[in-house]
Amino acid sequence: MDDASYCATPAPLPVPASGGAAAFAECVLCREPTEYPESTRGATLCPVCAWQEAGRSACSG
Repeated sequence: MDDASYCATPAPLPVPASGGAAAFAECVLCREPTEYPESTRGATLCPVCAWQEAGRSACSG
């Protein structure tokens, strides 16, 4: 894997067809919008925090 694909910027969040602001759930760690709708249950994480949590849990054991 080359550095360019590893450090690529995540895709922007989708915008609903109505043109209004999308109601996305907030990340439970950094409060940034996630790619999940507000109706999603459980602890939602943005892609950055999800990546960091995966690294922490993989190295903790």
